[in-house]
Amino acid sequence: MPVVASAHLHAAAPPSYTVFTAGCNFKCLQCQSWTTSQYPDNGYAQRGYEDPKTLAEECVQALDSFPAKLIGADRISFSGGEPTIHLPYVEKVVEESRKIDPDTKINFDTNGYMSEKSLERVLSFSTSITYDLKAYHEEVHLALTGASSKPVLRNAEVIGRYARDKLWEYRIVVIPELTEDEVRPLTEFIAAIDPSLPVCFLAFRPNFVLEDHPGAKTKHMQRCVRIARDAGLKSVYWTGHPNIPGKRAYSETELRDQYVLQGAQRAGSYALSAGCHTHPRGCATCRSNQACQIKTYRPSRVT
Repeated sequence: MPVVASAHLHAAAPPSYTVFTAGCNFKCLQCQSWTTSQYPDNGYAQRGYEDPKTLAEECVQALDSFPAKLIGADRISFSGGEPTIHLPYVEKVVEESRKIDPDTKINFDTNGYMSEKSLERVLSFSTSITYDLKAYHEEVHLALTGASSKPVLRNAEVIGRYARDKLWEYRIVVIPELTEDEVRPLTEFIAAIDPSLPVCFLAFRPNFVLEDHPGAKTKHMQRCVRIARDAGLKSVYWTGHPNIPGKRAYSETELRDQYVLQGAQRAGSYALSAGCHTHPRGCATCRSNQACQIKTYRPSRVT
């Protein structure tokens, strides 16, 4: 049964009344929403199931409120977790919302890991899409998220080429020493689709399994913008809270035989320390998928 983690006005672009759904098809080591994304395994209480009609009424009413006007919220946004795993439920909430107000705008915030048919369905009801790109290289993406980058890149290209008007922006989290080397191939990939496509770099802050890893520094973020512009991108910026201290907590030698790229090796080392013993990492083929210790990991530090 679909579970709503929370729902409230959210000022982050695009300003919206955001419905956060519980659960995710990734097990990202850096997840800042781990209490929601790793539900139900981590045992954190969520808001629970909401009748789609009731939730739609709440959303539309909230968007008509004075606080919504103050922050410029003009749409319902579905986030998570990952809303794609609750796609039929999301579609029903959208349907009920547009019965109340046919002009209701919808944002879909996604990691892009979905089938081509699911993407068609998302595009059919979305006004805007915010799209996360974790890594370009397959083994880095697997080590960091447990899932393949192939459908993510495929769907990113489809949106960039054929649904440009719906893309709010691509978002790339910059994790020092883990995904810094992914910035150039990701931005070159996007520029090859269309140099005008918007990209936002997010400054990593220590979270979840990477609770002790150093946050991205201002110099990292400025360098990413330069790389993106060198690749030909014209609409690029960075945001977030940089310079949060931390320490290297990975091994330089662990898993060297399992990974080729340093970023993958380092991410894999973190995953190993959190209880993942299948390397190269890949949740789809792991025998411990449904008993994954990463899903029950509880950090002692929250930033």
